[in-house]
Amino acid sequence: MEDVARTAGVSRMTVSRALRDDGSVSPATRARIMKIVARMNYVPDQSAGTLATKRSGFVATLVPSLNNSHFAESVQTLSDEVESIGLQLLLGHTAYSTAREEQLVESMLKRRPEVIVLPFDGHSPRTNRLLKQANVPVIEQWEIPSKPIDYTVGFSNREAARRMAAALIERGYRNIAFVSEEDDAWTRGAARRAGFEQAMLEAGLSTSHMVRYGKPPMTIEHGYEVGSAFKRYFNSVDCVFCVSDAPAFGVLSAFKSQNIRVPEDIAVVGFGNFEVSRFSSPAISTVEVDAKGIGRETGRLICRLLGGNEDPSPIVRHTPVDVQLRWRESTL
Repeated sequence: MEDVARTAGVSRMTVSRALRDDGSVSPATRARIMKIVARMNYVPDQSAGTLATKRSGFVATLVPSLNNSHFAESVQTLSDEVESIGLQLLLGHTAYSTAREEQLVESMLKRRPEVIVLPFDGHSPRTNRLLKQANVPVIEQWEIPSKPIDYTVGFSNREAARRMAAALIERGYRNIAFVSEEDDAWTRGAARRAGFEQAMLEAGLSTSHMVRYGKPPMTIEHGYEVGSAFKRYFNSVDCVFCVSDAPAFGVLSAFKSQNIRVPEDIAVVGFGNFEVSRFSSPAISTVEVDAKGIGRETGRLICRLLGGNEDPSPIVRHTPVDVQLRWRESTL
């Protein structure tokens, strides 16, 4: 900063004010200083400003997967929204691990984020304590927790799965199997399984056709392995409802390799409306999730919480994001 000030022929304080876009610096002086800053490749050290203003300028954002298109779309849309008020995302990858999530939350808090955004897949007790004591807004996404920490943006995975299962029953399916992960503790996958069970029990149907296989997140390969062995265990099943579209595509592929017709012999249903469900053959019926909507609503909430939005309406604790049932060729 002293080098910039000396080159511009102004005080260090003037440079500091110009970098903050302080109105006390004339537009001409600021323009001249910014040209020098660009020419010298000067990058201001934000640490001192953070201590003085208690503003870090970033949103701590955790995602469970880096190769999941839903999370990529949501994060991109969130980034576009918060950039409008000068904020950047600091991204952490939990790999669906509560222990890793705990480590990342602690690490992020040391950097004084303006907001913490993370999916709700169940938190460790210590993560809950860290988030409750963070003294910054916490936004949990992709679910409606029974005991939210602060704000939530998302939908009930249990209710979405219940709706799909109930709709399948209305379409005449009676012996429906549900395919999900092992060791899912309290995850969104477990909530979907609970919703499936609720719909089956409400209809007086059996919930005995349960397949638990693989660690979260369940993959295409997991689904293929399940589908390859399916007929050995469940000859009477008329529909397979998978916890997500990836294993649904794997099941579908395994059925085709065994000349099991979909949907004539067995229907296949997924969850998420990923590309693989839309462009498989046959295309897979699924629950459509608005990933961009979750990112957009989260970003708008952050803008309002930090004073970057003129909307006078009250800020609500939960912002719902709707889901839709998408019927395709994999069901009758």
